[in-house]
Amino acid sequence: MHSLGIDIGKTTMHVCLLTDDGKALRRKLDAGETGRVALIEWIEKKVGEPVHACMEATGGWEEAIATLLHEHGHTVSVVNPRRIKAYGDSEGARSKTDHADAGLIARFCRTQCPTQWHPPTEAERTLTDLVRRCADLEQMRCAEQNRLASPLRSSIVRDSLERSVTELNEQIAALTDDIRNHIDRNDELKGRRDLITSIPGIADATAEIILGELGDIMRFQSAQQLAAFCGITPCEWTSGTSVRRRPSISKRGNARLRAALFYPAMSAMQCNPVIHAFSERLRSAGKTGRQIVVAAMRKLLHLVYGVIKHQMPFNPAWTLDS
Repeated sequence: MHSLGIDIGKTTMHVCLLTDDGKALRRKLDAGETGRVALIEWIEKKVGEPVHACMEATGGWEEAIATLLHEHGHTVSVVNPRRIKAYGDSEGARSKTDHADAGLIARFCRTQCPTQWHPPTEAERTLTDLVRRCADLEQMRCAEQNRLASPLRSSIVRDSLERSVTELNEQIAALTDDIRNHIDRNDELKGRRDLITSIPGIADATAEIILGELGDIMRFQSAQQLAAFCGITPCEWTSGTSVRRRPSISKRGNARLRAALFYPAMSAMQCNPVIHAFSERLRSAGKTGRQIVVAAMRKLLHLVYGVIKHQMPFNPAWTLDS
């Protein structure tokens, strides 16, 4: 299959098509709808058959072109930019341009055969937008509240901050209702939420973030893959006899999910019998409090994966080793 590398910018995208006969066909296109349509037509003209297209995850800019390519029968992969950078380093790349990056992504696609990407449903995409917007507003409210708590000599500034906090509170409350209503209107999302909230320690707010950030959880082949996506898998640093760093989590994953799971994990250590027993074993083994909480976060994700995979509510008789 021909490999297509796409380097996406805000206004333009550079593409490189590696054909089976060794040619590298390149083109620069507009990043908008006109350019996306032109890309589909260009592929059809040049090769006339499905290609394997690869692009970096760029915070949402890639989704429109990825969805269009998928709809036209092409295989699509959306990969972490760190993988592309590491691949370029392995090639000894010395320069970085949009033109060169498109070729690099195409070569990565051909040699590494990255996992196929599947577009989220419209309901999942809407939920992601709502959840992330609500998180943005909460960050803005926190910043305004911190400014309001600082010493202020001007009553005008204080009044402005108070109005801002009030308005943000109203927007957050409205968005929270929108998120709940959106899930309630969709049977599949509602079913997933009810399964996730059956796990002691996870309430509606956390379940909504999990659903908004993960979409279809079953796209992961295992609970370990899910934990790796969230960046809470163990990472060891040892080499020979001199390098002995303290193990930590990778943090190469979804930071929003890591933040959302911290307090639920602490709650689960008290109210969830499975997590409580697990954390007590770790405490007896001499693990630190931070290590125990992170491990509890990872085990909570394992439980989330389990209830979704088996379509069964949480059962306190479960063991995490099974």
